[in-house]
Amino acid sequence: MENYFSSQFKLGVLGGGQLGRMLLAETQKFDVHTCILDSSKDAPCAPYCNEFFIGNLLDYNDVYNFGKKVDVLTIEIEHVNIQALYKLQEEGIKVYPQPHVIETIQHKGKQKDFYKENNIPTSPHQRFDSLEALKQANLTEFPFVWKSAQFGYDGMGVKIVRSIDDIQKLPDTECIVEELIPFKNELAVIVARNADGEVKTYPVVEMEFHPEANQVEYVICPARIDDEVASKARKIAMDVAQAFEHVGLLAVEMFQTENDDIIINEVAPRTHNSGHYSIEASHTNQFEQHLRTVLNLPLGKTDSKLAGIMVNLVGAEGYEGEVVYKNIVDILEIDGVTPHLYGKKITKPFRKMGHVTIVDKDIKKARKTAEIVKKTVKVISKTK
Repeated sequence: MENYFSSQFKLGVLGGGQLGRMLLAETQKFDVHTCILDSSKDAPCAPYCNEFFIGNLLDYNDVYNFGKKVDVLTIEIEHVNIQALYKLQEEGIKVYPQPHVIETIQHKGKQKDFYKENNIPTSPHQRFDSLEALKQANLTEFPFVWKSAQFGYDGMGVKIVRSIDDIQKLPDTECIVEELIPFKNELAVIVARNADGEVKTYPVVEMEFHPEANQVEYVICPARIDDEVASKARKIAMDVAQAFEHVGLLAVEMFQTENDDIIINEVAPRTHNSGHYSIEASHTNQFEQHLRTVLNLPLGKTDSKLAGIMVNLVGAEGYEGEVVYKNIVDILEIDGVTPHLYGKKITKPFRKMGHVTIVDKDIKKARKTAEIVKKTVKVISKTK
């Protein structure tokens, strides 16, 4: 463990996006030497890490050669070359989360099968290896949820299928079909687990979605649910983490059904949008906690100091080009408001460009402020 606090130690991160950028604020606290691999020289992490390497996260050689330069390798995105991770692990590099965990989670079919095999409550599903196979199944129970088996994110690769006509319009790819579950709330719990097996859960958060983009607009902590439901959600999230025996953070997204049952939707093996509120609101934010897990350090306190609400800042519709954040100064006049801009130079409609955290003792007041922030800040471009 002491080796982590020496000038010889290097932490590698696959991915140089905003999650990595926020992690780097915590590595600086611990004076950890960081190496980042990303495909873009303009990645949000590029100006802030100790060493920056350009490479394809899905290319075996790029990932393997990068991994050989570091002592511990972690991720900020799960779409990475798994075979290279297995080889690095075999050769003594510590890879967290472990390759078998990432491999299961990055494929939605394997992920759903895993829940079924481990008696973790989730919606019924079927797997198909092509659009033709899905058509031949002659499904008649509409509506249902269609998900691309791999590479979906932020509502991409997810569709509600309401008719046979909708099936014809789907892309030809390996996919899963899930029963559409009526639910009261979409919830999430972040679980932290280190190599010693110490596990902690963060409070349950509630997610409010944009109706068109299928993207989270607000994350509310604590979720406005009763204590019994919150306890059940945290326990099930803990069960998922224990079943994976993963090392790192696991963001567990779930549904609260009409009967107050909790069922797992899907998980992400990394820091997550649903935990951004923690930077201002928690005793130990999710990025510091991620660092503690992969370095096998004692885990920090997960309680919140105040109620926290996160507002995603996404590119406005009709704008594409060099980004301009309009009216940021206006929200800085409001108590408890902190913006985080991700350093992405180009905005596109619905692209995640930043977030704003609102903290307050009173969650209702924080929610009203979040609405004001959402209406005030516009992410546009210099030219339409």
